[in-house]
Amino acid sequence: MKKIIVASKNPVKIKATLEGFQQMFPDQNFEVEGVSVVSNVADQPRSDRETFRGAVNRVNNAKAHSPYADYWVGMEGGVDEHDEHLGTFAWIVVHSKEQRWGKGKTGTFFLPTPVASLVRQGKELGDADDIIFGGTNSKQKNGAIGMLTDNLIDCAHFYTLATICALIPFKKPHLY
Repeated sequence: MKKIIVASKNPVKIKATLEGFQQMFPDQNFEVEGVSVVSNVADQPRSDRETFRGAVNRVNNAKAHSPYADYWVGMEGGVDEHDEHLGTFAWIVVHSKEQRWGKGKTGTFFLPTPVASLVRQGKELGDADDIIFGGTNSKQKNGAIGMLTDNLIDCAHFYTLATICALIPFKKPHLY
């Protein structure tokens, strides 16, 4: 059984990691554990670069916290300005004990004006979602994408697809 350390205790991120690995490697068994580590970036990263750096930092901090694993996974959600619109996305970074790296990114979607306004005022996206949509701890449930699509796409599914993208170098190592 392969051990995966997810650099978060968020159940959405743990679920997305497991689903991504299981879909890419259906003949293998995985044990997933979430650990609480810092990203060393802002609580709400505000650029693509900062968000990516947060995911890499989470991987490195998870590896330092739990060095005896087969894989470490860092997921970091962020926002970025595009003209007058605020887009949101997440980076997923995977590192293996064989020193291989994989990186994937979700799609980007644009936040509705009331949510974007609160984020621009300094709120984290999950907190802004809870205020506007009347939820509680939505970032550990369906996330903004779930609320805006009536759960056609929830946060776990959104992150699973990007996790699969991050696992391509592990699926096709001869190409990388």
